[in-house]
Amino acid sequence: MAERRYAACDPDNRLIAAQLEKNWEASLRRIGEYEARLEAAKTPISMTPAPDFTGLAEDLDAAWSSPAVTMRTRQQLVRALVNDITVDIDEASREIILTIHWKGGCHSELRLRKPQSGEHECVTSDDALAVIQSMASRWSDENIAATLNRIGLPTGQGKTWTAHRVSSIRRVRGIRAYSSADKNGEWLTLTEAAKAFGVTAHRIRRLIDAGVLPAQQVVPGAPYQIKAADLQDARVVKVIGRKGRPCRLSATNQIPMFPDA
Repeated sequence: MAERRYAACDPDNRLIAAQLEKNWEASLRRIGEYEARLEAAKTPISMTPAPDFTGLAEDLDAAWSSPAVTMRTRQQLVRALVNDITVDIDEASREIILTIHWKGGCHSELRLRKPQSGEHECVTSDDALAVIQSMASRWSDENIAATLNRIGLPTGQGKTWTAHRVSSIRRVRGIRAYSSADKNGEWLTLTEAAKAFGVTAHRIRRLIDAGVLPAQQVVPGAPYQIKAADLQDARVVKVIGRKGRPCRLSATNQIPMFPDA
């Protein structure tokens, strides 16, 4: 068509003839490109040399782990090595079977455990579960959450604990909840002990720190648990009964600086 237009052009129209000549040459170049691609497509596949992955196999780890390699390059590398991957499920063993078909005809089989329904990677740590299990029968969800946050144990998703999250974990794990009926007066909190004597919680804590009043903690950082019977100890009653400014307490396990000769 470009040739016919050029031949039909009046020779006196030089500008039009020059443009038609350029179009004709461009058409000829495109035809040459198409013919070359057609010849390449007709070449037998057996004549095309297969890529050599010998060197890549020897340096695969370096090629994959290099800081300069992008994720796009890794994807291209996988596509260059793998033909396809078939997936099957073995219900008897609860496993996922991956069959990798490599370039060159080799095959590899990989077995993975099939997750249970609702299972995911965000799992509460065993340490956090142990704290919840130990405190659940005597402490509220608010106290448990505060203790877990204080000792630096996050949730399975890396978040801070709340009473709602503690309650959710208890329901999933079947841990019995805190109940006021469980508090039969045998054990008291630090606040309850202070209220029983009409003093501040700070003063009760000083007695605990000095070793005068025994107290227990589920884990370091958890709230104190004080046995009600220990509040009736003569030494505790004597110290609590002192009036005026707080007195200095001597710890029971303290070693004197100047022992008697």
